[in-house]
Amino acid sequence: MSTRAFFIPCVNLMGAGCLQDAATSIKSLGFRKGLIVTDRILNQIGLVKKVSGLLSSKGIATAVFDGTQPNPTVGNVEAGLAILKAEGCDFVISLGGGSPHDCAKGVALCATNGGSIKDYEGMDKSAKPQLPLVAINTTAGTASEMTRFCIITDEKRHIKMAIVDKHTTPILSVNDPELMLDKPAALTAATGMDALTHAVEAYVSTIATPITDACALKAVELVSKHLRTAVADGKNLEAREQMAYAQFLAGMAFNNASLGYVHAMAHQLGGFYDLPHGVCNAILLPHVQAFNAKVAAARLGDVARAMGVDTKGMKDTAAAAACLDAIRKLSQDIGIPAGIKQLGAKASDIPTLATNALKDACGFTNPIQATHEEISGIYAAAL
Repeated sequence: MSTRAFFIPCVNLMGAGCLQDAATSIKSLGFRKGLIVTDRILNQIGLVKKVSGLLSSKGIATAVFDGTQPNPTVGNVEAGLAILKAEGCDFVISLGGGSPHDCAKGVALCATNGGSIKDYEGMDKSAKPQLPLVAINTTAGTASEMTRFCIITDEKRHIKMAIVDKHTTPILSVNDPELMLDKPAALTAATGMDALTHAVEAYVSTIATPITDACALKAVELVSKHLRTAVADGKNLEAREQMAYAQFLAGMAFNNASLGYVHAMAHQLGGFYDLPHGVCNAILLPHVQAFNAKVAAARLGDVARAMGVDTKGMKDTAAAAACLDAIRKLSQDIGIPAGIKQLGAKASDIPTLATNALKDACGFTNPIQATHEEISGIYAAAL
């Protein structure tokens, strides 16, 4: 048996009101000035002011970069890095969902390792730990606040780069569901399906372990129980908190078992058309798992049971089919589009998308390796 490492931030704060505790924790680390990496909407609604005020009360100064795009780019990382250097910041704070977290990781990694974020595409390309990163989460989905995954769009190549590096792991993650109460239904749905995808892909991964399996199945169970409520009633604190736990557990799973072709393919749709990542995942998930069922039917049956499906008396193939039905029903119930064509994807682009998907590091741990023709077929089925 080969040695397995398990990556997770040193400290992870969970639960309603834990943002207050985070400020105390940050003060104890002895930092002087932080760069808050966020987006313009979170700045406009006053959340950045709230965080900077909390830190100021602890004697910690802040600067702000609020130019993160929904699919953060190389240019976003460079712009944030320029502010960090000009302001003399000694740590980074990411505030938001996956996009600010990923952008902040890019800034923090380049701050200590130099060069462009493009230099770190792939697995563990950096030589040194990034500048310390505190990740304050406002959505329940990506788990980027606690993973070593960083997804950055290269605007020139129109692809999303997967940077998987132990040095991008934050030192502190903060999941306060009170920060998630105002998120729109569509965003809640997309990020929730992202969490489900993380869990399912980690569970069928070729490098899954008993630890990641336990995290993945519990995440599936919580998403199945609470996502519909979180979408329908965004002010429901219990549903928000349970979804925060679900996405964190899914993050623990995929951060260590990695992912599969859903993410490898979704990254191409996001990079090529600038589409929302969670929606792409949700549409692709049942199609990719239908392909994986050739070798992972028993595992998909486990997922079906975690989703509350009664599979008693079913053979593995039937249980796997029931899993796909449950995934489709959940997507339908929360308003996910039926196909990627509705998002603007074109059949004529599939050959290019498939070529790029096969290069994505996330696909290397898919339970069965696909040909170009097979990946193209999955895209076509998802149209």
